Amino acid sequence: MPTRHPCSIGILVSGRGSNMLAILRAVEAGRVGGARVAVVLSDRPGARALKVAERRGVPAVWVDPKGAASREDYDKKLAAALEAAGVSPGKGLVLLAGFMRLLSPWFVKRFGGRLMNVHPSLLPSFPGLDAQRQALEHGVKVAGCTVHFVVPEVDAGPIVAQAAVRVEPTDTEETLAARILAQEHRIYPLAVKLFVEGRLKIEGRRVVIDRR
Repeated sequence: MPTRHPCSIGILVSGRGSNMLAILRAVEAGRVGGARVAVVLSDRPGARALKVAERRGVPAVWVDPKGAASREDYDKKLAAALEAAGVSPGKGLVLLAGFMRLLSPWFVKRFGGRLMNVHPSLLPSFPGLDAQRQALEHGVKVAGCTVHFVVPEVDAGPIVAQAAVRVEPTDTEETLAARILAQEHRIYPLAVKLFVEGRLKIEGRRVVIDRR
C-alpha cells in the first residue's frame, strides 16, 4: 500500500498563473496532504504569477533566459533554482502551469516521474498550441483537459486525470477555453494530491491510481 509522504513543490509559470493559484489555494486549505509550494519560477520577469505568489508568501524567482547557450543550459538554471529551494529530483514535484518553454530531455529525465503538466484538451487529441481552436475546427462535441506526466515528446506523457466539457454550438475559442479552465482548476490540484499521497504508479503509458 502506498504511503503518504511530505513533498516540496516547484511551479513553473510564464503568465498570469491561474492554475498556480488553484494549486496554492488547495495547499493552503490543507487539501494536498503534507505538500508545500517551495518556489515559483518564471522565464518572464513581468509574469503576473510571480506577484501573485509573492503576495501569498511563496518565494517567486525570475530565471533569466538571457545568456543561456541552449535550452538544456537554461533548464540547468531552472533545476538549480528548484533544488536550492528544496525541490529535489528524488522527493520533489515540479508542476508546469502555463510555462511556455519546451523543456529539454535533460530536464525531463532529471525530474522524470515527478513532472506534471495540464493541457486544455482530452489528450491524445489536439496536443500542442491552440487546442481549443483545434477542437472547434474539428467539430468535436466534447472537449476538456488533461493532467499528465511530462515526457520529452509534447503532451504525450502518461495521463493522470481528465475532465470533459461539452462543446456548445455557439462556443468561441474564448468561451470554450473559460469552461475548460474551470475544470483545469479542479483536476490539477486533485492530481497533485494523489501524487503527494503516494497513490499514483506509472506502468508504461498508464497511470494506476490507488483508490483507497
